Amino acid sequence: MDPQSEWEGIADILIYNQKIIALEPELSLEQIPEIQKKYQISPKEVLEVIDAKGCIVAPGLVDIHVHFRDPGFTHKEDIETGAKGAARGGFTTVVLMANTNPVVDNAQTIEYIIKKGENTPIHIKTCATVTLGMKGQTIVDMENLLKAGAVGFTDDGIPLLEALIVEKALVLSRQHQVPISLHEENSRLITNNGINSDIAKREFELAGSPREAEIELVKRDLEIAIRTEGILNIQHISTAEAIELVRQAKKLSSNIHAEAAPHHFSLTQEALLTHGTLAKMNPPLRLEPDRQAVIEGLADGTLDIIATDHAPHSSDEKNKSLTEAPSGIIGLETSLSLGISYLVKPKRLTMMALLQKMSLNPSRLYHLEAGFIKVDGPADLVIFNPDKKRVVKEFASKSNNSPFIGETLDGVVEYTICKGKIAYSAEE
Repeated sequence: MDPQSEWEGIADILIYNQKIIALEPELSLEQIPEIQKKYQISPKEVLEVIDAKGCIVAPGLVDIHVHFRDPGFTHKEDIETGAKGAARGGFTTVVLMANTNPVVDNAQTIEYIIKKGENTPIHIKTCATVTLGMKGQTIVDMENLLKAGAVGFTDDGIPLLEALIVEKALVLSRQHQVPISLHEENSRLITNNGINSDIAKREFELAGSPREAEIELVKRDLEIAIRTEGILNIQHISTAEAIELVRQAKKLSSNIHAEAAPHHFSLTQEALLTHGTLAKMNPPLRLEPDRQAVIEGLADGTLDIIATDHAPHSSDEKNKSLTEAPSGIIGLETSLSLGISYLVKPKRLTMMALLQKMSLNPSRLYHLEAGFIKVDGPADLVIFNPDKKRVVKEFASKSNNSPFIGETLDGVVEYTICKGKIAYSAEE
């Protein structure tokens, strides 16, 4: 299934030296010598065959919103364990968030991440921060950070409260043709983050995170993006009203994008009653009408990207009280299964549309060579069985803070191939 051309069919794929070198309805062994000659492949090269009958072969998934906690918080996750979890989930490319320690506002930290990422089986990219120190006051030197290897900019984890800073960043985004990804929660309106104010008051006698905190900033930043013609990506959107604002804004600008996280189309605030702090995240899980609005936004293209916001925390941290435990859940190893179970099987999205939102669209936003299958294209693939069921239990990630533990989901990743090599096999 190729999300770029929307072609799907039975075919054989031949890979060599990190590239797809043949894609045929039926590739015979008699054709191999001719292909070897064309690509100057030694006849002694061993041909490894993967039988993918009953499976879907798609471009490797791309997640543009993950936290690998490296440098600075490697007791939660590091680049190596994060990459293993990504490969197990079918991802061949991830874009890291910049709220590490030190934060990614300098070339040295970018170089550290890129170098460490090169030793993993997948492609590791990173954003830099929008502001120095993530303090929301001074815009970073975007030009030099892009030269150092950053692919975009975000202060994810800390919303930008000053409209003038957002405006300056979006003007620069237009100049450099890279996205500004924004965490849209007005912290001035939030008392206890990670808990929707409705259930916070009703079940826990707490003030929580009201929906207005998201709606207010989304409205402000969409208006700025339209005025400046900047490239805006709204992260992990969670409320029906904010989704409608994006829907209308997209009629006025093609530079506006929005992500949906799997937990926001799979769960509601009631999950807090069952899973406690494992269901605490920013922005929080909302109401059933909000969940349905996320699904409808994905279905009609308002939300063009699915991104996990993979946010590992240690068991000790998550075992604290509801108000003290950090927000966030891991997501890389359940994302595809949740998409199949909650979107494709209920016929809210086609499989092709799901793959577009999990590979092609995020790749286009960040100008990555990914999200398609074609000759001379990258040999980055996921092979998965959409009809095979799995019970969520163990993780390759260093953390296991997931509210989906014990749930039976559709879709099993059998192989992840990246850079022309097997990055993950379910048989191992």
